[in-house]
Amino acid sequence: MPLTSSAIKALKVDQRRKLENDQVRAKIKNAVKGARISIAKKDKDVAEKLSNLYRELDTAAKKHVIHKNKAARLKSRITKSISK
Repeated sequence: MPLTSSAIKALKVDQRRKLENDQVRAKIKNAVKGARISIAKKDKDVAEKLSNLYRELDTAAKKHVIHKNKAARLKSRITKSISK
């Protein structure tokens, strides 16, 4: 456990940020899964799911939860899978 008051505060901040980051990662995971399922089923709402996925990835990259290149890579792979 931290001893100094600044270390205690830093621990609290780290714990709060971890919860927020975990929520963002969960949103990304659900959006990717939803997009892949709708692409596989050839649903009509693929564009809506794709738009939601892009929004979640861009938001996470902007917040530095994931790297911007990872967001770009995921978007590219999903888009490529649509054309197949």
